[in-house]
Amino acid sequence: MKLLTVFTATYNRGYCLNQVYESLVRQTNSSFIWMIIDDGSTDDTQLLVQSWIKENKIEIQYFYQENQGMHAAHNTAYSYIKTPWNVSIDSDDYMTDNAVEVILKNLPETDSKIAGIVGLDIDKKGKVIGTRFPESITQSTISEIYHKHGVKGDKKIVYQTDIIKKYFPYPTFKGEKFVPLGYLYRLIDQDYLLKPINKALVIVEYKIDGSTLNILNQYRNNPKGFALHRVLKIQLSKNSTERFKNMVHLISCSLFAKDIHFLKQTKSPILIALAFPFGLVLNGYIRLKTNKIISL
Repeated sequence: MKLLTVFTATYNRGYCLNQVYESLVRQTNSSFIWMIIDDGSTDDTQLLVQSWIKENKIEIQYFYQENQGMHAAHNTAYSYIKTPWNVSIDSDDYMTDNAVEVILKNLPETDSKIAGIVGLDIDKKGKVIGTRFPESITQSTISEIYHKHGVKGDKKIVYQTDIIKKYFPYPTFKGEKFVPLGYLYRLIDQDYLLKPINKALVIVEYKIDGSTLNILNQYRNNPKGFALHRVLKIQLSKNSTERFKNMVHLISCSLFAKDIHFLKQTKSPILIALAFPFGLVLNGYIRLKTNKIISL
């Protein structure tokens, strides 16, 4: 039995998906499955994947669904994954040639309180995105890695499948197609730790049509998904500054959604009153910035 599923949620990325494929063909350890969740692509993605399946160089599983957004594609992946471990690779990124080997060599015991490992992202020149992990950290939550240990930049998490299936699916909201993936990771953080490794697993390339560069549009078009994440962050905040910042964002999201349901969930009327003017300003700023993007 193969130990790892590398899954990729994709939408109209036929022009760059070959980078993921070619990096997986180059892997120094072949004990993995590549699962592709096609979230309603209308380009040549399906034909490309069929040609790769015929080549039979690596094991590929392909699933097509109507366009529902990245979080829904992750839900689909988690429902199909059978291997003990899994890792998500974005359609505009690709793996280092020895990534699978590094992952399999560093897997913790499956019955421990370690949910998985977290490795580094690098750019095409080999530069680490953000910062490396302090060598003194042998285990930590993803939240503490950033907020306590001061690590910066995107990192790649490999999860135990049985653990992540305890917490999925991501909630879905009618008319919206995005819930921050960190929502699920925050939930897992409450019960499990991660093992940081200062090894590069993924080479990232931020595309102009990617969610990272379009985050403000995502924020405006999917306010309930973002509000859900902010409520959780408020509930888990370690200090008043963090609570205030997240409340500002929650107010902005609620204004976009025209819905105070999420504000009520916080049961914090005084904090809402204090943060409201700032949330109003943030909402106006995002409207201004996204209107400029739309006009371009």
